[in-house]
This record gives sequence, C-alpha cells and structure tokens, in this order.
Amino acid sequence: MSCCAPGAEAGADLGGAPRREEIRLASRALDDGLRQTDLSVPGVHCANCIRAIEGGLRRLPDVVQVRVNLSTRRVAIKWRGEEPPPLIETLAELGYSAQLFDAGAETGDPELSRLVRALAVAGFCAMNIMLLSVSVWSGADPETRNAFHSISALLALPALLYSGSIFFGSAWGALRKGRTNMDVPISIGVVLALGLSLYDTMHNGEHAYFDAATSLIFFLLIGRVLDHMMREKARAAVRGLMRLAPRGATVLRADGSLDYLPVDEIRPGMRIRLAIGDRVPVDGRVEEGASELDCAIATGESSPQRVAVGAPVIAGTLNLSGPLTIVAEAGAQASFLAEMVRLMEAAEGGRARYRRLADRAARLYAPVVHVAAFLTFLGWMAATGDWHRSIGVAIAVLIITCPCALGLAVPIVQVVAARRLFENGIMARDGSGIERLAEIDMVVFDKTGTLTSSVPRLAGVSSIAPAALATAAAMAGHSRHPLSKALTAASAGRNLPDVGLSNVTELPGLGIEARVDGATFRLGRADWVLSDDNAAPGFGTVLGEGGRLVASFTFEDRERTGASEAVAALRREGLAMEILSGDREPAVAAIARRLGIGHHIAGLLPAGKVDRLKVLAKAGRTVLMVGDGLNDAPALAAAHVSMAPANAADIGRNAADFVFLHESLGAVATATAVAREAGRLVRQNFALAIAYNALALPIAIAGLVTPLIAALAMSLSSIVVVANALRLKAGRPQKPAAATGAARPRAISPLAAAE
Repeated sequence: MSCCAPGAEAGADLGGAPRREEIRLASRALDDGLRQTDLSVPGVHCANCIRAIEGGLRRLPDVVQVRVNLSTRRVAIKWRGEEPPPLIETLAELGYSAQLFDAGAETGDPELSRLVRALAVAGFCAMNIMLLSVSVWSGADPETRNAFHSISALLALPALLYSGSIFFGSAWGALRKGRTNMDVPISIGVVLALGLSLYDTMHNGEHAYFDAATSLIFFLLIGRVLDHMMREKARAAVRGLMRLAPRGATVLRADGSLDYLPVDEIRPGMRIRLAIGDRVPVDGRVEEGASELDCAIATGESSPQRVAVGAPVIAGTLNLSGPLTIVAEAGAQASFLAEMVRLMEAAEGGRARYRRLADRAARLYAPVVHVAAFLTFLGWMAATGDWHRSIGVAIAVLIITCPCALGLAVPIVQVVAARRLFENGIMARDGSGIERLAEIDMVVFDKTGTLTSSVPRLAGVSSIAPAALATAAAMAGHSRHPLSKALTAASAGRNLPDVGLSNVTELPGLGIEARVDGATFRLGRADWVLSDDNAAPGFGTVLGEGGRLVASFTFEDRERTGASEAVAALRREGLAMEILSGDREPAVAAIARRLGIGHHIAGLLPAGKVDRLKVLAKAGRTVLMVGDGLNDAPALAAAHVSMAPANAADIGRNAADFVFLHESLGAVATATAVAREAGRLVRQNFALAIAYNALALPIAIAGLVTPLIAALAMSLSSIVVVANALRLKAGRPQKPAAATGAARPRAISPLAAAE
C-alpha cells in the first residue's frame, strides 16, 4: 500500500524540537570538512515519504547528502559549514516532525496500535450497519427505514471520524503540500458518501450509503495493518546490534584512579579496565593481562580467541576469562561495532528502497480516479442537471474503483505465504522478502553454524588408552571452553575409570592443569603442555604429563543436517553457490570440497562479506545470503534476501528475512519454492484487480450502480483476491531431523575403535 504524507505530523508544534545549537553539538565530524546529523522522523511510512524528505532536504544549500532509512525511520544528513542548516524547520514544512536520533531508545510501535484500534472500530461499525442495511433493502416500511438510517448514521460517524482519520490526515497533509496520493480519492469518496447519506437521512430519503463508506474504510485498513505488520518486523536488527555496545567503561587515569565514563566520551589513548564478562567498548590494544575473547561478532567462530599484551581488540567482543587493561585506539563512532551498525543501516536503507509492484501500480491510481470521477460528475450534470444524481454516480465511481483489491494483492499473499512457510518450519520476518526470494539466482552460505553445526565435535584422538581419555575428560569437566565441552560430551556414556583430580587450575588461553596420583598433567595448547623437545608442528589440543605427550585430540564441525541434500537440490534448480566465511582457509576449503561448492572465500570480516555481496550485485546477481553469526548480520541485511537458522545469534536472526526452525538446510529450497508460487499469485491478483477495474469503471460511469452496489462490488473484488491467495500450496514439508538424515558418515573415530 502507498500511504504518504503523515497528516498527524503536519504542522506539528516545533516547541519540543531540537534547537540548532543542539543539532550542532549532536552532529559528528566526517572527512573533508563534512558533518553528519541523524534525525528520527516517525512519520516516514513509504517510498513517497522517502522521496519527499530527501528531495526537500537536498534543496538546502549546505546539505551534501540525505539518506532515509525506512526500517529505523532514521534520516542521516551530511552537511557542510559551521552552523547546521534548518533541518527541523524544513521537515516541518514538508509535514514531518523530527527529533535527534537516539540509538539506545527502546520505543514501541504506536502507529501499529493505532491502526489496529481503527480497524476494530471500523469492523464493528461496518458489520452492524450492514445488518441494518439488509432490513432496509429488503423492503422495510418508511418509519423503520428512517429509524435504521438514523442508527446507521450514529454508528458511521465515530467509525469515519476515528478510523477514517488515518486516511483523512494523510490526504490533507498531501494536499497542503500541493501533492496527491491514494488516500485523496479515498477520503473524497468517503466524505461525499457520508455527506450525501446524512442529507438523505435528514430528508427521509429512500437510500443512504453509510454501509458503503464504513465497509470501504474497513477493507482498506485490513490491507494497511497487514502491510505495516510485515514492515515493522524488519526494524529489530539494528536496535539489537546497538544493544551490544556498552554504555560506558572504567577508565584508568594517570594518577591510578578509576573513573567510569560514557562510551561516547572515550578518546584514543585512554587506558580502560575490562573485567571478566565486560564487552570491549572501543577498538584498542591490550596493554596488560591475558584472556580469551568471544570474537563471534567479527569472525563468526565459536572458539574463543586468546589475547595477550600487544594484541588488538575490537569493540563488541566479550572478555571471557581474565582481566585486561587496554589502550583505546579509536572513539566510539569510529569503532568496529559502530561500523557494523552503519553497514546494516546502509543495507536496510537500500532494501527499503525496493519498489513493490503495488507501490508502482498505485502511482497511476489517484490521478486516473480523480479525472474519471470529476468527468463523470460533469457529464451527468450536463445530461440531467440533477446534482444529487450526479454526485451519487461520482461517489459510485470513487468507491467501485477503490484500491482495496490492489492494496490486498501483495500483503494477503505474503500473509498466506508466511503461514505456509511456518507450516514448514520457516518464519518470514519481512513481507517484501518473499517477493525478493522468488527472484534469486545465487545462494551464498556462511560456514560455521550454517553449513556446519557450529558446535565442535571430537573427531579423533591419537591414543586409545582408556586412562588417557579418562584423565582428559575429567580435566575437561572443569572448564566451559567449547573444546572442553566437546571432549566431555564425547566421553559421556563410555565406561571410563574414575580419575581423582586435585589442584585443578585453568589458565586463560592456555588450558587446564591438575594433579593426578602425584603427577602434573596439562590439557590444552601444545606449546604450553609440551616441553620444547616434545613440541611438534601440527599439534592442536593435547594432554601431557611432565611435558611429555600422552594424547592429542582433533576437533571438527559437523555438517548441518541435510546440507548435502540442500546443496544438490539448489544446484538442480540452476542456482549458483558460494561460501563466505571468517574462518581459516583450510577449514573453509574442506567443507566446500565435501559439499561440492566450487567457490569460497575465507578469512572475511563483516565488511568484507558486504563488499563481496556488492560485487555480486554489480555483476547482476540476485543473492540469497544464508548465515547465522553476529558477524553475518550486515551481510544478511545487505543481500537481496537472507535466511538464518533458529539457533543463530539474535542479531543474525533479526537481520534475516527468514528464519528456519528445523535443523535441515532443506528449508532453503522449500522457502524458494513457496516464494516463487507466491510471486505467481501476486501477478494473478494484479491481473484480477485490473480486470475488475476495467469492467467496473464504465458500469459505474454509466450510472448502473449505486454507492452501496459499488461498495459490495469493491468488497467482492477483495474477496476474490483473498480467495486466490489461499490457493498457495504449502510446499513440501520439512522432515524431522531424525528422518532427514544426519551428516554424511565419516571414517570411524579412534574413540569408537577404543570401545
């Protein structure tokens, strides 16, 4: 649906708006003498809003660039000069109120609540008026007819004044600025129908059309609520990523004192204390201490990364195992996490510009209907001289050509498709994503957590001595390190002898040390466990006693259930495939070979994945990105369409258009099939809506229908569109993980042989 100028915001009081000085202080410096101001504009609803705001602000002499993000309703303005241009005042002249954008603000969605309340009121009134109309049109006596008309008027007035204000405000806001939109002819038709019905009621007329006006509002609000619900689901990703940024940090002053500062006040060169469990506030370098960091936001890998003095750290990573002192090397706005947020906002802004078929078709609606209704009124006045009859026919033209079917054509199919996907264990977060999924010609996968399970598994051990495995498992039970968990899980259920441990100590980034029967054992990194003479290249996690190798362990990620089958199915559909991963080259190459995916790129940071997707887009590819990690969020937002598993990081799920609940990657093929079927039904709905208008318009112009018949015909066209959408097939249901089959069998593990 197209909406446009927000009447509720038109002429808004600027008393609460930020002053120019506040805007200047809140802006941030960029390169080349530019500054950027971010404003929150709640009235941004659609493509017409974006065009109006960007066009209006670009006309200001000092403004260099304007970018509107529909998902977050954020307007980013780059400007040049010492003082900011009149941004708030210009937006007010365009009919939009604005405030400084607060990244941390957690706000609900009052617009959706308003729409739902308006829909409920319109539905209640329309149904009751329709019941009264049945008696009138069945031949009620004049007294009963007049009484029912009066009751209908009492029901229609609150419905049209409250529920209709959604359209009246939008239409008035557009007309005040010399523009038009779809809500203008709707409002004219409703107001004329109400006025004529009130006139006939007061003069004991035979017909009144309160039912036509309220039914019109009701059906239009259905389409608008559905559309708004789909769009609102896309707004959580950036807010979720912003929550990873700490509000402040403990700064170590030159005199040794500690001071807590908001993150925006941290400057390069400041020394920052990080306790276990703290997130790194800004990019920096370790000055003192050693620890392990959860770097999933950058690399997507679940294995912690060891850091020591001199190692770089990036904003948003989580300190896991030891206190650190770091030196800040960048401010909050120049840090890695801020860049992640900017990448996602830029990507979502581009995605918001995706022009739906309904938006493009709606551009022609208002001028065509205005002209048709006006010419109809003039023609009937010239032919009959009866203003009452002429207005009635013009109202019928406005109502019968109401864009209810056009407005429902896309959202109702998307809702049905979302239901069908849910029946297959796939959740659709963004309605337009269903359209975009039908257009893909390439699938790009992340590795860890997408093609693989993201949980390390013990693949082999060099020693099959039960005592060695029992000792390692007992030591691993004292750690929450992912590799320790994998070792503990592999030993569960095996009849291993009990091992008495004492003096158990875990050293962050190195491993575990313990005493067993008077001997000192270590489990962890080979260069820490083994003496120089025994250390050898290629060892990963090892168990040693007195610097001597006892056993070595190798770990691997398992393929996700159904990965091989999914890749084969996508290849049969003629889709190209590629792997983009932050993991090491050998690990990425291995999974690519096993699955038969011909191209892969390893060692990518989030920005690198986004850059690669931009290259593919420039080459004409329409890409489905399938990923799960924090580091995949910008790429998921930047891709033409995206999908994530349910066990993905919260930010990954929020950034994706689709989330599949089953373990199997077969969800990718199923979702694609449903989306393509939905696209076919959308095109059919548009054809039905166009055919309906082509048939109904000349009949209404000829005066062969009353406003009530026009409303019933409009309702029938909406019902036909809904019925066609319900034909959407559910696709092939996903099988449970056990039936789908696990990952392909591997060589027998030495652990299995030990039994």
